[in-house]
Amino acid sequence: MSSPGRPPHPVEVRRLAEEKRVRIAWSDGHESEYPFGYLRGWCPCAACQGHGSERRYVHAGDDTLVHIGVVGKYALSLAWGDGHDTGIYSYRYLRDLCPCAACQPRR
Repeated sequence: MSSPGRPPHPVEVRRLAEEKRVRIAWSDGHESEYPFGYLRGWCPCAACQGHGSERRYVHAGDDTLVHIGVVGKYALSLAWGDGHDTGIYSYRYLRDLCPCAACQPRR
């Protein structure tokens, strides 16, 4: 479980290749499922998002997720089938992106 004052962090990350989804179980008990294309479209890198503060969905290349890596204790890096791998998805960013009905109203 999360420590008081510490934001939720993943306790399990699974790439569900057949379903084309990533499932994250969070330390506060919440579970998120992200379609590959959804994550690819919300890539946080500067090439996809630019340098402004507004997030935007970008219709991008291949949404085949080929690798998930851990970046320190704060983020995941995702590598896509078209070679794009510069997006670092912080845990906070991923949680904010959660597409489930319980999280959607927060946006």
